[in-house]
Amino acid sequence: MAVAERLVKGESVSALHDELGIRRGVLYRWRDVYRKEGAAGLRLTGRPTGVEGAPRDGNTLESARRIAELERKIGQQALAIGASAGGWLNLLSSRPPCLGSRDGDAA
Repeated sequence: MAVAERLVKGESVSALHDELGIRRGVLYRWRDVYRKEGAAGLRLTGRPTGVEGAPRDGNTLESARRIAELERKIGQQALAIGASAGGWLNLLSSRPPCLGSRDGDAA
């Protein structure tokens, strides 16, 4: 919000870009939104900061535990799938070659 206020007061977009490393297009957009809607227009949207996927009610510890639990389950399932696929590959590679011709006729 402070950046948008500086822009509205007339500070140069290029100067702020050089100082802060924020793309000029973003600065112009912030300035225009701030002029039109004020600080409310610059309200954060999307995921909250902190634990990725944390609920907006601030219960990040419970969410972090749930995420860790789900990540463990995914890891276990990936191992099970890998072992299963590896078993099939081993079975297929150890099969004896087919007897007879390709047409299915026995020799």
